[in-house]
Amino acid sequence: MLFISKRQGALWSCIVAALTSPLALSQTVGDAVTEEIIVRAHPLSAEGLSQPVAVLSGEALENALSTSLGATLMGISGVHSASFGEAVGRPVIRGLGGPRVKTMEDRIDTLDVSVSSPDHATTVDPFIAESIEVLKGPSTLLYGSGAIGGVVDVHTGRIPHNLPEEISGKVEARGADNADRRVAAGRVDGGVGSFAFHFDGFYRDADDYDIPGFAESARYRAQEAMEEDEEHDAHDDHEEEAEAFGVLPGSSMQTRGGALGLSWVGEHSFAGLSVSSMQAEYGLPGHSHHHHDEEHGEQHDEDHGEHGDEDDHADDEDGDETPPMLDLEQTRVDLEAGFEAPFTGVRSINFRLGYNDYEHIEVEGDEGGTTFASEAYESRFEIRHEPVLGFDGVLGIQASDREFSAVGEEAFIQPVDTQTVGLFWVGQRQLGDLGLEMGVRVEKVDHDPVDARSRSFSLGSASLGVIHSLSDNWTLSGAVDYSNRAPVAEELYSFGPHLATQTFEIGDNDLLKETAANLSVNLDYQSELLGFSASVYGTEFSDFIYEANTGLEEDELPVLIWSQGDASFQGVELDLTWQAMSWRTGGLALNGGFDYVRARLDQGSDRDLPRIPPQRWRLQGTLDWMDFQAVLSWMSASAQTDVAANELPTASFDDLRVRLSYAGVLRGSEFEIFLSGRNLTDDEQRFHASFIGNLAPQPGRTVEVGLRLAF
Repeated sequence: MLFISKRQGALWSCIVAALTSPLALSQTVGDAVTEEIIVRAHPLSAEGLSQPVAVLSGEALENALSTSLGATLMGISGVHSASFGEAVGRPVIRGLGGPRVKTMEDRIDTLDVSVSSPDHATTVDPFIAESIEVLKGPSTLLYGSGAIGGVVDVHTGRIPHNLPEEISGKVEARGADNADRRVAAGRVDGGVGSFAFHFDGFYRDADDYDIPGFAESARYRAQEAMEEDEEHDAHDDHEEEAEAFGVLPGSSMQTRGGALGLSWVGEHSFAGLSVSSMQAEYGLPGHSHHHHDEEHGEQHDEDHGEHGDEDDHADDEDGDETPPMLDLEQTRVDLEAGFEAPFTGVRSINFRLGYNDYEHIEVEGDEGGTTFASEAYESRFEIRHEPVLGFDGVLGIQASDREFSAVGEEAFIQPVDTQTVGLFWVGQRQLGDLGLEMGVRVEKVDHDPVDARSRSFSLGSASLGVIHSLSDNWTLSGAVDYSNRAPVAEELYSFGPHLATQTFEIGDNDLLKETAANLSVNLDYQSELLGFSASVYGTEFSDFIYEANTGLEEDELPVLIWSQGDASFQGVELDLTWQAMSWRTGGLALNGGFDYVRARLDQGSDRDLPRIPPQRWRLQGTLDWMDFQAVLSWMSASAQTDVAANELPTASFDDLRVRLSYAGVLRGSEFEIFLSGRNLTDDEQRFHASFIGNLAPQPGRTVEVGLRLAF
């Protein structure tokens, strides 16, 4: 049962959000008229969905772009970022992240290793996206157990589906004072005869970014001081070691990549291929103090010789430790083919195949690194059929295989081969003013490790949703979902010290499958001047898998054990947008937002789950006048004090932003010049959903200038 205090109830009654709607999202935040957008991540979205959906595209996406996928989506109600510095930010949806949120590129998994550790980046860049779709809540029917918490699908257009009438493209360049950050991205789309082509490329470079104060939070520094006071043999060099202040060590990054795509397009069919690559080097923040050389004590000395006092801080002249670095390389190949009305009774057929060759090396100082490698593919085959018993539906099969390995001193998991096969059907029909959605999926997941017991899981999911049109403006929708999730390899087979997170991780090969029963209700209102939506949801998990901090130490590292227990998630999201004023050359739009999630184990003395985001509210005003636009926004995140055992709270913070832009036409090409400021109050911002929230704050005050050109 969702518990709402009087104070929270008062807040919820007056705080609203403006970025999303359960059925559709305005192309531009603050637009008076809400345009329904087809959600390509769902094959039956043309009639609206009972599941809450958010879509970023067009101007809204351009204004939201940031250095990571999670940071780009943080303006959407219920979506947070599991930041690990600016280079890494995996989305967290309604308190669920990691292996419960499936990140995709054009309806195929990103096929990277971002689910295996919070320091691993997703390998799809938001700067090359045409649109980004977020399916909130279980999407296991379409995409398997890895989507039990939701889906983020980045649409790139790398495989063209249609022949463009002319060559088009866009380029963008921007730079920021904080970290001397530089970004460039561009794309070109065109066609010759029956062939359509696509090209894109991107580049990002930044130094360590500025922060308002210490890298470590006041709570963390106080805890460290207490622990040192309690130790009679505390080392003097630790007490004298300078703490990182003003700049976050290990937050630098450099990323580059691009893609080529080519399609043959016929009258009722198409077939295409794209090849993309990505390279990145980025630091792993959260290592402001020197821990690693001590973590392995005797074994480290045996392997690498003595590390006396004279060598403990020999990485640079100032005695500071060189932060670990991650060096990433990826090559990806995608195939897609589509056919319209190929047979009687079949509306369309679509086939997708993605193959990814991924590798990254984690290096600390001059030591040999740990290599994480993954060779993976995923395929989907979907048939959309004519109505059967009144249901317009899609029948599909999905298969994937991942060969994962970690080799080196910090290899906390052994090589594992994971295979998944799923068969699904989703359908919808209209019964007067009532829309009915339903679907089922069966799935098989097999883990085959090199040196441990293999595990096999049989999974099943089912969903029933309704959409009821109350009037021309009001819509009520809701869904009931039952879904399973198989433990991922990292939850089953981890054992050992993990460099990036500075923990000793222990998996459990006896973990059971995770089961969730979800209920969500959504109320939506749309008119010419006003848009409103409210979502209330609750999920009951059986055998919920989480990482418990035991309070023990191994090799002077905190021991985290993958555990299970029944758990409950409840939350609320509110959204409102109001076209306050309109005139011939522009207008003023106001919007705001609120989201809240509560997650607890059903039993035990310490029932709060780790890394659950705090409640958040946002307000924004958008002023358009001729070719000028000004956006002023404010977001406030509350302190998170409902913390798991041995987890530190995080403090509240505010984020004040301003964006000024001018758009025009030059020699037939559209251009936009913009100036933006983020965290203008220079507040110390720590994301509780981040594994290193108390070790690495977000960037301080940042001013950015950019130019965008479309032709």
